[in-house]
Amino acid sequence: MDNNKIGEAAIRTLVEGWAKSVRNRNLSGILANHSPDIVMFDVPPPLQSKGIEAYERTWALFYSWSDDPVVFDICEMNITAGEDVAFATALMRCAPTEQNGKRAELDFRLTLGLRKIADQWTITHEHHSIPAI
Repeated sequence: MDNNKIGEAAIRTLVEGWAKSVRNRNLSGILANHSPDIVMFDVPPPLQSKGIEAYERTWALFYSWSDDPVVFDICEMNITAGEDVAFATALMRCAPTEQNGKRAELDFRLTLGLRKIADQWTITHEHHSIPAI
């Protein structure tokens, strides 16, 4: 297997582990493999978070919006990996609790930028978006 395919497999495992950590409300697992200076663009405010502490704070909002079991599913994922830079795109689904108590699915897009730092893939950029209506 060539190095790019090995990188793609490692990134797939990393992203699947991150999504599992979200479903399990495992904050340390969510933060793992993220750069201390990550930049994230998100759907709800704040639209931009800079740094791991700001990124961590966004999860309190997500969990206040979701109920159990947490839905955070990867529907489709594509990865392109070079020697030390990669990106991943995914179509995902989460299910928040609506005001009227009904669960409504929300489909969203995820884009991750990664760098290989000290031989470990690290998420340096994370972008969540929803289609404009």
